[in-house]
Amino acid sequence: MNEDYDVIVLGTGLTECILSGIMSVKGKKVLHMDRNSYYGAESASITPLDDLYKRFGLPGKPPESMGKPRDWNVDLIPKFLMANGQLVRMLLITKVTQYLDFKVVDGSYVYRKGKVHKVPSTETEALSSSLLGLLEKRRFRNFLLFVTNFDENDPKTMCGFDPQKTNMKTIFQYFKLQADTIDFTGHSLALYRTDDYMEQPCIETINRIKLYSESLARYGKSPYLYPLYGLGELPQGFARLSAIYGGTYMLNKPIDEIVIENGKVVGVKSEGEMARCKQLICDPSYITDRVNKVGQVIRAICILNHPIPNTNDVSSCQIIIPQNQVNRKHDIYVCMISFAHNVAAKGKYIAIASTTVETNDPESEIKPALDLLQPIEQKFVSISDQYVPTDIGTDSQIFISKSYDATTHFETTCDDIKDIYKRMTGAEFDFNEMERKKQDTFGDAVE
Repeated sequence: MNEDYDVIVLGTGLTECILSGIMSVKGKKVLHMDRNSYYGAESASITPLDDLYKRFGLPGKPPESMGKPRDWNVDLIPKFLMANGQLVRMLLITKVTQYLDFKVVDGSYVYRKGKVHKVPSTETEALSSSLLGLLEKRRFRNFLLFVTNFDENDPKTMCGFDPQKTNMKTIFQYFKLQADTIDFTGHSLALYRTDDYMEQPCIETINRIKLYSESLARYGKSPYLYPLYGLGELPQGFARLSAIYGGTYMLNKPIDEIVIENGKVVGVKSEGEMARCKQLICDPSYITDRVNKVGQVIRAICILNHPIPNTNDVSSCQIIIPQNQVNRKHDIYVCMISFAHNVAAKGKYIAIASTTVETNDPESEIKPALDLLQPIEQKFVSISDQYVPTDIGTDSQIFISKSYDATTHFETTCDDIKDIYKRMTGAEFDFNEMERKKQDTFGDAVE
């Protein structure tokens, strides 16, 4: 270990593994260490099921009704991939798709007035949706046509609006959309967590809805994909990529000290040895004096022996409970996968409810989601602190990732990866430049 490296990476969360892979591909000499004996860190998939019971302090072993413990791969932090989103592009660029198989998530739903409805995301679905009255269907269809045809380079498609100056509230008013329609548009299509976007320039929201529609168009059932055998496959895939390009991995490696001289990182000490480096990437748990706590996320992993009611008995889905439907400031998310994804025993389902904590009674905050899942066989509840770096790394060359948020997609994680990449290299993360080197094998990886 007493060697010099360009980059040392601490922690094997998805963010760290993607950056490790990218830096290795760029020709950097990378050392990647984790104090844990498994990949994924906070975003790991836990197997066998006995280990999940131990992790959450539940006495005894899983009952026989849960099937074989080895049949389970349970994500600690549930997320789906947008089929046309940034993480899929990163997987394609780096050809990590050859290590993974994906399944299209069966449906996307939204909660309204105590019931679950399929999210209408095309003009055809808008006209048949039970969410909308007759006049509202036409108005919403016109809105979707406007979004579909919108082109920043063609003023004729903008209906006279300046996309950089007109806020989204004005756009909704122009199409005379009702409050409930605005609710599921902003939270289930544009995937915002709060209503702050209403006062922001409309271009961001329009692009988000376009991403949802384009992702949906790619495979049909929903805009989301999920890897067989769980999300733990993703960091392992990028770890393999790094190793192919000469990266060195060390699991179960305690980190004794991050060595800083004259305000700049120079290396990492572990078990009496020191590895030197020019740059360091790590998750917040490795350097707590350079991060701020900005909130908490509650997650409840629920094991079910049935699909979620009112979802057409699908084997996987997402349900978003918009904040306004339950008098909150943040949305509640439900993410369900099942035995169909090789993450649970035959006939079993895993539904995970999550939200940003707002009160001193976090579990009561996800009650609307838990009510949708009943009956629940077993429940595992965790509350995680959320951290953001206070050191952007310009001087110290220490680049710290953000904690994973409550959302059920990876777009915010990818934004963090691109931000760290820019701070490390001084250049934007350029998809186009890297895409010329890829082979589009993704279609073969999706069932």
